[in-house]
Amino acid sequence: MAEFQRRVWEPDPAGLTRRDRRPCEYDTYLPDKLLARNYLLTGETAADVVDAENAVTTLNVRANALASTEVLARILLRAESVASSRIEGLVVGPRRLLEAEVAREIDGATSDVTAAEVLANVDAMNRAIELSSEGVNITPDLLCDVHRSLLAGTAAEQFSGSFRKEQNWIGGSSFNPCSAAFVPPPPELVEDLVDDLCAFCNDDSLPAIAQAAIAHAQFETVHPFVDGNGRTGRALVHMIMRRRGLAPRVQPPISLVLATISSDYIEGLGAYRYEGESDSTQAVDGVNRWIALFAGACTRAVADAVGFEDWMREIEVEWRMRLGRVRRGSSVDLLLGLLPGAPVITVGGASAMLGRSFAAVNNAVAVLVDVGILRQVNVGRRNRAFESAEVIEAFIGFEPQIASSVDDTRVERPVRPTPSRPR
Repeated sequence: MAEFQRRVWEPDPAGLTRRDRRPCEYDTYLPDKLLARNYLLTGETAADVVDAENAVTTLNVRANALASTEVLARILLRAESVASSRIEGLVVGPRRLLEAEVAREIDGATSDVTAAEVLANVDAMNRAIELSSEGVNITPDLLCDVHRSLLAGTAAEQFSGSFRKEQNWIGGSSFNPCSAAFVPPPPELVEDLVDDLCAFCNDDSLPAIAQAAIAHAQFETVHPFVDGNGRTGRALVHMIMRRRGLAPRVQPPISLVLATISSDYIEGLGAYRYEGESDSTQAVDGVNRWIALFAGACTRAVADAVGFEDWMREIEVEWRMRLGRVRRGSSVDLLLGLLPGAPVITVGGASAMLGRSFAAVNNAVAVLVDVGILRQVNVGRRNRAFESAEVIEAFIGFEPQIASSVDDTRVERPVRPTPSRPR
């Protein structure tokens, strides 16, 4: 039976004001385990889930017929990572991010701290996809592996890849959870709840979309890490879709939609957290409300992905009209297909991606610069790179411009170990 348990906060007095040194009471949430529950979907929710699964399946079937499937998947996964970071208040423009990505490729690192954190999220999403495939079990170690990629090179790296040993909370004071919006389960319950979550993720009783929705909500409820829970929890969604064979090639950018409905997203997670028995009216209604919202976000994400793919095709058609006749299989031809997925390139990087010589790619780049498809920019330590302004502008239009830092995690330390987020 799920419940809020009243506890007393005994603060560490070091460095705190008199007010912050006072003991206070707070309510920590103790959720039911997932495998012990029965899930009853209403007719409307079940229909929303079917619509979402059909949309994701169609996106992947359609992708099988595209020569540029890998490029499309790379674009959407980057967009998903950027949006997932935006929800946590990590905001960086596409051009800045892409240039930081190239600088990291050339110099081994970027001096742009915020861009580095978002790039780490891209790495974590890629790692999640790499580690998951149809039929492969999701384990606590696998979640820790993804989390380790997420926090690599960030201010919170010391907490990467291990479950929290302390109480954390969302919102309120930086020093205690007594005014928090939500307090996850105490640390001694975390590992057991994560074990149950993973067992649920490996069970195929529910439709994949419903399973991904519930698993994500439970992950955010348990909040098993000191930092990076939101981004890791959204990566888990794609791991489940891959494991169930629903999205083997192209991942719908669900976080793009969730970022634009951030208030509904937070409210939906709140509705999921019922008190009492799992078959109560409150519990059933709350879980259905959350699954329906999540399924709707999936369906919308697929529509956005298809629209963006069509947009990219129009740009490429216009490029080819501008160039005139382009020999099939030439370096220019291959480079045109690469740019939507890598709109900021170096000649060396493009050469490696295309499997062509540096000289051939350098000549192809020169051709595209001459007709205005590419333009030279400097990135990193004054390294020469080239960008496609049209693709970057399209990518900017694809991203939601709304961010929310409501889900900012606090932990029981006088000084927060997590990076500061914009309020």
